[in-house]
Formats: sequence, structure tokens, C-alpha cells
Amino acid sequence: METGDLSSRTCTSCGAELVCGPETAATTCPYCGNPTVLGGQLSGKLKPEYIIPFRMDKKTAIENLKKYYKGKAFLPKAFKESNHIEEIQGVYVPFWLYDGRMEARGAYKAEISESHREGDYIVTTTRHFDVARVGDADFVRVPVDGSSKMPDTHMDAIEPFDYSDLKPFSTAYLPGFLADRYDEDDKKCAARVLTRMKNSTAAALHDTLGGYTGVQTLSEQLDPRTLEPHYALLPVWMLHTRWKEQDFLFAMNGQTGKLIGDLPVDKGRVAAWFAGISIPLMILTALIMLL
Repeated sequence: METGDLSSRTCTSCGAELVCGPETAATTCPYCGNPTVLGGQLSGKLKPEYIIPFRMDKKTAIENLKKYYKGKAFLPKAFKESNHIEEIQGVYVPFWLYDGRMEARGAYKAEISESHREGDYIVTTTRHFDVARVGDADFVRVPVDGSSKMPDTHMDAIEPFDYSDLKPFSTAYLPGFLADRYDEDDKKCAARVLTRMKNSTAAALHDTLGGYTGVQTLSEQLDPRTLEPHYALLPVWMLHTRWKEQDFLFAMNGQTGKLIGDLPVDKGRVAAWFAGISIPLMILTALIMLL
């Protein structure tokens, strides 16, 4: 399938711009559940560098979702209905994959305390150290989603993706699925990825300080030296559910099956459950009192 065969569909509610082939009948937005998705000609070209194809088909995704719901007695029926679960959609979500290097410097006060008994006394000896750490941390393909509609917490939760399946982008992978176009560019997403890199680098520095009984941080300097973005589409199964004027989004890694979802509790079903228990208990109590 050539790029010219693709069409653009825009959600009139949240503004998501979805790209799909002519055989994809998308009538519902996977982000907000809006049934009005307008079709039109694709403006510009979809040019990701990479794509990870869906490894998990729709049948398997539905089975995993049903397992996720199983045992959740107070989940509203609207979530469990088979016709609703069948609405799950496979979406290629836009991601920026960053390669980068962080330079790290740290200065610390450290101590090692040792105790031993001398007669009736416990003697503690403490040695103090000035500790310095200098090094580089290299990062490869740190992911940040490029869609403002997708909750970052959901995408973080379904990581990691197996990059051994990463392929050069081809429209041949799109039939049967939707593909979202990024609306947050690599510059806007850079702040978030740098935070992740800095946190990981700081943790790596602290891991080298084992063996001390106490460590005080005097200073730490974490500076990015290189940062190179790559645009990729990663596979996600999505299902939107609206219940009592609230939106709930379920997301599943279309490669590994790892999933996340916000699930409400139906207070009516909880009340019915307690009522079902309390009435027999009241009868039992009354019988005991009569004995």
C-alpha cells in the first residue's frame, strides 16, 4: 500500500487525527469514544522512521481484556458487555525514541561506622570520606509518546516494548489498524525524556555508593551531551468506555500484552452485595436471640 492510499480521519470531539487505509472502517475515536469521525484526504505524508508491528491479534487482546475484568465483581456491566469489548481497536501510537548521552558529576560525604564491644561498652568507630563520581550514561531508544490525547501514565505503564521487532516504516503494516499522527514534536517531548534520563543517571550514580553506612549529597551535575530523536509508531490496543459522565481508557501493549486501565466501582452493585449479606445475617441474629 502506498502513502497515497492512506486517508485522514479527524475526531470532531478531541481533535485526534487518525491515519488509516481504505479497508479500515473507523467510526469511533479510540481516545474519547466519539462516534463522529470525519473522513478526508491525507494532508502531508506520514513519515515515521520505524514501526513495531502488532504481535497480538484482536482475538488475543479481547481474551486478555476479559481476564483483566474477571473477578472484579463490582465492575459496571457496561465494561463487561461482549459487544462493547468487541469495539477494542488497534492503534499505532506515535512515539519519539531518543538516543542520548548524559554527563554526570557528583560530590558526596560518606561514612562507614563499625561497632564492637569493649567490656561493658559498645564502641563505635566512624570513618569519613570525601567521594567523587564522574561518568557518562548512554541511552538508546527511550520512548515518549507524541500524542497529547494519550495519557502519559498509560503509555509509561505498558512499557517496555521489545525493540528487536523494530522495522523500517512501511505502510504494509497498517491494514486493519489505525495510526495516530503526533501533535507534540520532538522538541516539546524533549523535556520529559531528559527528566527520565536524569533520574536514571542519578540512580546509577547512587548505585556506585554502596558499601557506605551513610551518604550525604553535596552536589550533583547532570548535563545532556547528545539527544537524537527518532519518530516511530508503536502498537497499542485501546478501548474507551464512558460511564456516568466519566471517561475510562484501557490500553494494552500490542506486542507484549502488558495492560493498564482505569476501572470504576458500581456503587449500586456494592450496595446490592452488602444487602444480600446483611439480610441473612439479620435473620441469623434474630434466630440466635430466640434460642
